[in-house]
Amino acid sequence: MKWIKQLFVFYLDASIHVSFAVLALLDLTWYFFDKPREVHISYFIFFGTISCYNFVKYGVEAKKYILVAQTYHRKIQIISIIAMGAAVYHAFYLDVNMLVGLMVLGFATALYAIPMLPKSKNLRSLGGWKIFIVAMVWAGTTVFLPMIPGKGLLSWDVAIEGGQRFLFVLALMLPFEIRDLKYDAPELKTMPQRFGIPKVKRFGMLLMLFFFLLTFFKDSWQSLELFSKAVAAIFLGTMIWNTKENQSTYFASFWVEAIPIFWWGLIWGLGYWI
Repeated sequence: MKWIKQLFVFYLDASIHVSFAVLALLDLTWYFFDKPREVHISYFIFFGTISCYNFVKYGVEAKKYILVAQTYHRKIQIISIIAMGAAVYHAFYLDVNMLVGLMVLGFATALYAIPMLPKSKNLRSLGGWKIFIVAMVWAGTTVFLPMIPGKGLLSWDVAIEGGQRFLFVLALMLPFEIRDLKYDAPELKTMPQRFGIPKVKRFGMLLMLFFFLLTFFKDSWQSLELFSKAVAAIFLGTMIWNTKENQSTYFASFWVEAIPIFWWGLIWGLGYWI
């Protein structure tokens, strides 16, 4: 059974789990807007997320990312290279305007990991802004990007959905912020460092409330959408409220990141029976 645990840990460390979470949020967008699933966009975002997330986690210093010493990290590097190749392949099938959008999101991701100037800091080092950058990139990738090929990119409902996705991902990041409190340097000034864990938890509850209520501001919404967002908000809110600084090993990295997948499964499970 040891190999099962090793495979599970590799699944998390290689960013495959978070890539499924991003893919689930993308699929939810197509469902909410009754758009057919674009296979090449799905594959591009899935494989691109693996490659980008692994670069952000392990490749802050390019030399160390290329010249990998540890065998375990070399395996992650190989997975990242394969994923990058698959993403490039599917990129050839994407709309030109979508590629421009991807360049913007890719630039923001690069700034997150790479300093703009030799002696400057990257966005990742700005602890107070880090989660806002991540939420913005996730919202852009899973809501606005798939709407580019159509004519609904600038619609009111897309803007509301994008705002909801931003709030949802922002709240999703809070358990990670609390988990990393004991590791983060004081100068990062992350939200738990600035305001303390109780206030961060209350902030998460407020985010979930706004996330749900924004659904009523859409011109068109379905009862299943409203119900699923209520369940997702309650579920994520409960996870935030029960987050501890000394949490279990996989509380954030697996269970919290699995919430978008759970949300997606709820939509398609109920949608099948209704």
